Amino acid sequence: MTAVSAPARTSPQAPATPVRPRRALDWRLRFGALSLIWGFSFLLIKVGTGGYAPLQVTLGRLAFGTAMLLAAMAVKRERLPRGARTWAHLTVAAFLLNALPFSLFAYAELTIPSTLAGICNATSPLWGMALSVVALSEDRPTRLRVAGLGLGFLGVLTVLGAWQGFHGLDARGTTLALLASLSYPVGWIYLRRTLARTGSSALSMTGAQLLLATLQLAVVTPAFTSFPSHFPVVPLLATAALGALGTGLALLIQYGLVAEVGPTTAQMVTYFIPVIATAAGVAILGEPLSWSTPVGAAIVLAGAALTQARAKS
Repeated sequence: MTAVSAPARTSPQAPATPVRPRRALDWRLRFGALSLIWGFSFLLIKVGTGGYAPLQVTLGRLAFGTAMLLAAMAVKRERLPRGARTWAHLTVAAFLLNALPFSLFAYAELTIPSTLAGICNATSPLWGMALSVVALSEDRPTRLRVAGLGLGFLGVLTVLGAWQGFHGLDARGTTLALLASLSYPVGWIYLRRTLARTGSSALSMTGAQLLLATLQLAVVTPAFTSFPSHFPVVPLLATAALGALGTGLALLIQYGLVAEVGPTTAQMVTYFIPVIATAAGVAILGEPLSWSTPVGAAIVLAGAALTQARAKS
């Protein structure tokens, strides 16, 4: 449940002390709304795949999300980015950040609870920390961040019940969810190395990225699924909400938060998503909950928080 982060365009004649526009809603309310939207996304995936194939749910999600972002671009009179090189790199990013992880989560939730999928999603900062050591020479880990990495994966083992031999765990679904969470930092690192400075806004870049991901799924989905013979209403509404709210609106809210309070504070939403996903799965879908799930999730989040710590200068 991540977005593309591109440097905002700046004016060479910008004032020394820029005045931020007054927001209609306090940023804390928008932060809470974003947490709820992304937290409930895993429930919506579960409901959507109850009536449609995983690739169909993903295609619908991307189509509705793309429509939302393109509409926002039209309102703000922003254009899609230009240049063959930019579009080539965005095609790869669309696969790694949208088409692949969205599809993997949809397939994973055929066999695992939405609560477990939400917790697996929280491992993305852990994967990102591990990958940055290899891929980003300027991002060297501190002892605190390495400790966070170890703590986080200890939390994953707790959630999965490693001490009892992973009894009752669906290995395939869990692996797919973990691979989906791994795909996000791979995509982020790829973007950082290829499209760090394009001159285009984050909204423009992400609108193009979602459009490309939609086209990718539009090609793949008919080859692996059959056209639905009927259209169950509730799964269809869940898919529409997943795209329009969980992808489109959520990204727009995130942009506003990053601009107003900065990326560090905005990224704190990551730590609320598994909590909300777990509560929604248990309360609404009646999914089972053992003690190891909340305890392990808390350990994962503590480890993820440590991996984001920076040494004081």
